[in-house]
Amino acid sequence: MGLKLGLSLGYWGIGPQGDEATEMVLAVERFGYDSVWAAESYGSDAVSVLAYLAAKTETIQLGAAIFQVPARAPAAAAMAGITIDALSGGRFIFGFGPSGPQVSEGWYGIPYEKPWGRTREYVEIVKQIVAREGRLEYEGKHYKLPLTEGPGVTGQGKALKLNIHPIRNEIPIFLGAIGQKSVELAAEIADGWIPIFFSVDKWQEAWGEHIEAGLAKGGRSREDFQVSPSVQVAIDGDLDAARGMVRAGLLLYIGGMGSKKTNFYADLTRRFGFAEVADEVQSLYLEGKREEAYAAIPDELVDATAMIGTEDEVAERVKRFADAGVDRMLVSPMHGNPEQNLSTLEKLADMVGAGSPA
Repeated sequence: MGLKLGLSLGYWGIGPQGDEATEMVLAVERFGYDSVWAAESYGSDAVSVLAYLAAKTETIQLGAAIFQVPARAPAAAAMAGITIDALSGGRFIFGFGPSGPQVSEGWYGIPYEKPWGRTREYVEIVKQIVAREGRLEYEGKHYKLPLTEGPGVTGQGKALKLNIHPIRNEIPIFLGAIGQKSVELAAEIADGWIPIFFSVDKWQEAWGEHIEAGLAKGGRSREDFQVSPSVQVAIDGDLDAARGMVRAGLLLYIGGMGSKKTNFYADLTRRFGFAEVADEVQSLYLEGKREEAYAAIPDELVDATAMIGTEDEVAERVKRFADAGVDRMLVSPMHGNPEQNLSTLEKLADMVGAGSPA
């Protein structure tokens, strides 16, 4: 059907970890999944996880979903990606995003002003480092390399060139984005896009014109841009429990991943047609009424943003993703036990006809 599958591990230590995670990754590599993706926020880091998996796997691609822009300088991100790419024999995929103001300023101590302008420059610098066509010199609003002035600057900075040869001078770059302007930027400059809380029925309405605008700015076509949403999945088993896990995630993101003023996930929920739900859940959550906020999330929102059901029901949903032009689903199995998770992942591979990894 042309639809590719990636496994989204999420945060190491919150999602699968240790032997369970390793077994799951090796299983999807056998099933024909094209990629596995690791996340970071303010716990486990994605660099360590992907380097570990580079040594455990042979063919599956290793993606960052996502490296947080405020977490490290662009040169540090480029060095990490180049190293993982070399360790894995050319299987790494960059994924970047600016996080939100609470994490950027509260955890990393980095101002959040102009997050996507900063991300644009970040991507340009990473590409320049990986290309290794000359010494690194960059003059932007957010980054100036070498740094020549400012408090504490010695003025002795030197334009440098990567002192190793990458095994690839171009490594794919994806952006994690859900805002309309940020999705437009992704379509303009990135090889792919990773949206969270994706509705296959509403994504064109929410983002379609912004994707087209970004592609036009970049002089690119839709074939240059891989749409790779994160999707939570459960096939058979205890579906009520799986819906409960999805609902708990929606609660955290809509209710607490941000402030009343700035919550990108609540805004996206409104664009998907659930404005009243978003308002109620966010208000209850911020008032400390977590159980009431959880109960306010309807099954309709769960089903709009996840695939929970029988094998036939999920197969029909998978076909809708393929028909809608989605290139890859980054799936997270939502069962409470490892065996059921592996069963769901294998059934998905059968549905899309996954063969040898790309």
